[in-house]
Amino acid sequence: MTGVAVRDAEALVFAADMYGVQMDQLASLLGDSPGTARAAAARWKELGYAETARLGPGPSWLWVTRAGLAACGLRYPAARPGLSRLAHTRAVTAVRLALSATGAWDGSGAFWRGERRIRSRHGVGVRQHLPDGEVHWPSGCGLAWEGECWAVEAELTAKTVARTTAIMREILARTGDYGAPAADASVPGRPARHTRALYVCSPAARPTVLRARASLGPGLAGRVEVRGLPSGALLT
Repeated sequence: MTGVAVRDAEALVFAADMYGVQMDQLASLLGDSPGTARAAAARWKELGYAETARLGPGPSWLWVTRAGLAACGLRYPAARPGLSRLAHTRAVTAVRLALSATGAWDGSGAFWRGERRIRSRHGVGVRQHLPDGEVHWPSGCGLAWEGECWAVEAELTAKTVARTTAIMREILARTGDYGAPAADASVPGRPARHTRALYVCSPAARPTVLRARASLGPGLAGRVEVRGLPSGALLT
């Protein structure tokens, strides 16, 4: 994944892709070992690649510095996780960890492309809706959904049904990659970019998401899957 010469390099890239991670989630990433997570954080901090601080409820957060981003070959702007986005960042990270822990993921070659990577690579403006992540399932992986790309949305609070429906339609109608010219974003007759949209919801958001899905009609609604948030996804 990366040529950075540091132990646990993939975990460092993971933290950068997610804007930051809480220490318990870093421990999950490194084999459910709090000691291993603390040791990795200490090494990265000594190198100047990461910083840690208690930003809100729960464990401390770790984020990647400018030097760490450069070492990983990433062009993200260096910044600590935004306080207003901590709950959402934790939830999206929990969804990614849960997906990567499934048997289908293991050995399939599937990979996650997060919102930060999409925005950085394509220079997508803030006014355009981006999914929280994309899951790419390689062709030839032997799964029923091989070759598919899923858009993933973590929903903590309920938007309006109209807004949620509009986002679903935009995701499902997209044919081009993000950052493509507007004329190529949604071209009739071309295969959809996202075979399905996976909505992972809190109990508060689930009713609105279900109503929005129902309003799409049977054709599009069949491409929207709704699941509950994994255990530990909420910021407490």
